[in-house]
Amino acid sequence: MDSIAERIQYVAIQMIPFMMAVIMHEFGHGWMAKYWGDTTARDAGRLTLNPLPHIDPIGTVLFPLVNMFTGIPLLIGWARPVPINPTRFRKYRPGLFWVSLAGPGMNFIMGFIAAIVLCLMAVFVPKDFYYFEPLFLMAKAAISLNFALGVFNLIPLPPLDGSKVVESFLSYHANQKYQMISQYSFWILMGLMFTGALSILHYPIQFMSELSLGIVVAVFRLFGAAV
Repeated sequence: MDSIAERIQYVAIQMIPFMMAVIMHEFGHGWMAKYWGDTTARDAGRLTLNPLPHIDPIGTVLFPLVNMFTGIPLLIGWARPVPINPTRFRKYRPGLFWVSLAGPGMNFIMGFIAAIVLCLMAVFVPKDFYYFEPLFLMAKAAISLNFALGVFNLIPLPPLDGSKVVESFLSYHANQKYQMISQYSFWILMGLMFTGALSILHYPIQFMSELSLGIVVAVFRLFGAAV
């Protein structure tokens, strides 16, 4: 069993990349909503990279800490959802589609950036630099955390982003029936988690993490860097 000191170290390394991932996820939604004509997030002061307005005491702090300290393999957590009013979009359906994808899309971009940072550190930062190991491990964690958050949110179960993507293609009446699932969403997710069904997400997460890192390493080596 891991010692308390090892658990604290693990939490310290995971927490900052996790908070950045959930905050950038919400920022992505808000930015894309503004692009499509809805300034609700900006007007509420949520179109910002300042973490404080985005932090949810339960979802951003308590749940992740419990997950990390107990060693539960599925990291559960969230930031405060940015307020969005789809009726203000210039075009409702395409606006809803792209705003819904913007959160996971931001995480995929952040995962790729984390892979670049990891390689930059491996090439240019001396291994004996005092903070090399924790920063290197944070960058490594940021890759998998961002891809995990992005993939998880694409599950087509209300209120996850994947359900909004589906909603953008449905008629009004079909959407009303689809939204009825939301009352059971929590229990469905719990069932999927405790039966191990969500473990299938490991495969796309691992694939995207390894692909992004492989692309970055190949580019570095193309320019003669030893990664």
